[in-house]
Amino acid sequence: MTLILCLLAVTGCTIATAPMLAPPAQQSAAPSSTRADFNAVVSRMRPVANQVCRERSPHLDCNFLVVLDDRPNQPPNAFHTRDENGRPVIAFSLALIDDLRSHDEIALIFGHEAAHHIADHLPRIQQQAMTGALLGGLVAALSGADEATAQRIVNTSATVGARRYSKSFELEADRLGALIAARGGYDPLRGAQIFRRIPDPGNQFLGTHPPNAERLREIERAVENMAAGRPI
Repeated sequence: MTLILCLLAVTGCTIATAPMLAPPAQQSAAPSSTRADFNAVVSRMRPVANQVCRERSPHLDCNFLVVLDDRPNQPPNAFHTRDENGRPVIAFSLALIDDLRSHDEIALIFGHEAAHHIADHLPRIQQQAMTGALLGGLVAALSGADEATAQRIVNTSATVGARRYSKSFELEADRLGALIAARGGYDPLRGAQIFRRIPDPGNQFLGTHPPNAERLREIERAVENMAAGRPI
């Protein structure tokens, strides 16, 4: 049970957590988004995400549940997960809403999180984490490590396994998220301006997110492909 809980936690951090936004002094003077802005975007985007999901992944539950975390002192964050019945859940923190500057930014992030579900990333990340944990357990057993050391090896191996493809998953979600935002009537290029404000994670080894410039280029290419009628 401890191992499974560890793997699920790793998966959540790998696929669900958005980069922290820059301090207010470093951000645009444009007005912050409000709950009303969030609700307006969700009312347009949710049926679009449902439809794209049914088109691309009809084997999945496509009835998205959208929640707003308004607990105090929560960091700017958006993530997707699934409930115990497999229903997709998209969550935004109120702090993230405050940091967004347009309906297009809200729509792009919403599309990105919906895309993670549509592309079935969560079980793929979990499987990679489990594979890493099993290999780590084998290494620990063969090395004769004590229980505490063996657990550290298993946890580290699970993390490495989960993060192995996390950057490619993020870029895939950026592409499909741009498509979902565009089909909702929003401008993915304007939405992508968020990547000009948030801190750049760089190209870190086993990092969970690609560099901001790469994500901008991926969204630009997706928009070009849509304009040319090429598949996303």
